[in-house]
Amino acid sequence: MKEDSDDVSASNDPPSPDRIEVLVPNFKQRLSGVTSTIVRLVPLQAGMIGIASVGPGLPQSLPHISLWSLLMLPRTRPGGGARVWHARRNTEMVGGLILKYLLGKRLKLLFTSASQRHHKWFTKWLIRRMDALISTSSRTAGYLDHPSDVILHGIDTERFSPIPVEERGNLRERLGLPRDGLLVGCYGRIRAQKGTDVFVDAMLELSSTRPELAAIVLGRATEKHRGFENDLRAKVRAAGVAERFFFPPEVPVSEMADWYRVLDLFIAPQRWEGFGLTPLEAMSCGVPVVATTVGAFPELVADGVTGALVPAGDAAAMAQASAELLDDPARMTAASRAARERVLSGFRIEGEARRLVDLYRKLLKND
Repeated sequence: MKEDSDDVSASNDPPSPDRIEVLVPNFKQRLSGVTSTIVRLVPLQAGMIGIASVGPGLPQSLPHISLWSLLMLPRTRPGGGARVWHARRNTEMVGGLILKYLLGKRLKLLFTSASQRHHKWFTKWLIRRMDALISTSSRTAGYLDHPSDVILHGIDTERFSPIPVEERGNLRERLGLPRDGLLVGCYGRIRAQKGTDVFVDAMLELSSTRPELAAIVLGRATEKHRGFENDLRAKVRAAGVAERFFFPPEVPVSEMADWYRVLDLFIAPQRWEGFGLTPLEAMSCGVPVVATTVGAFPELVADGVTGALVPAGDAAAMAQASAELLDDPARMTAASRAARERVLSGFRIEGEARRLVDLYRKLLKND
């Protein structure tokens, strides 16, 4: 959906130096949630304001300037105006302070916090020197000692969209999954923090009385967590249901929507989470969600409407909530419809991009 006031079409052309109003640093080479956020948002925002990313680990297609070009930028915009420096990590806050106070760049410093724990003294020191703050959820805002704007993440609702139920069997076959029966998924990093073991325990309980049920654990275990994954696989084998538990390798982001579309139910079993996009991605594909009450999940999943919320680490509660949905086709249909509608009405990535740009403009106007 496009509003008359803004052009939100994606743009990948780097702006000329005199048009750069917003700088978005990414000071981490390895792919992370922050990097993914920047990659999703900046092309959309480039159709609304002069913006450029800076730093390693970003695709060349992104509007981008090099670190050298950053240092060579004029201290002010034409006319003497400031630029916004939008940091999402401590290192990027430090970079903004160096640019502003040591190199004399005229900047408005903005920081987005996704953390749901009390900050250490150094982070608090950095935050006190920011001109404005953003929290990715209301719960995150509660861990800050200063006021912040709450801007929830959004997703691409065109990429993550449902398919007709009658097409689901063919798609399952193409992905090497059972054509028929119930299919429940858990996607993301495989580790204790993500609650993958809780998901497996809940599905083992359900599968003991539901021979038509199969489960997917899709993601990657880093070397540190490889033993954790192996233990989960061994537990499934010991239960005699290995043929109904699938552990496919991590897939490219461009293929993720299909893995949601094949599901009857998605489970987000995290013990801890900063925000967590997977429930939104599933809901956007018309899949009901059972999620734990961590991160932003209580602000994303409407308990009893788009799915259910359960305590973190409680496999029995997760199994019960899942069973109540899976065993009630009418409720599943209603939750599927409500899930898609909820994302369309409040969690489009275009909306997130606009709210951020509105804040950028506010900071620039008050310069």
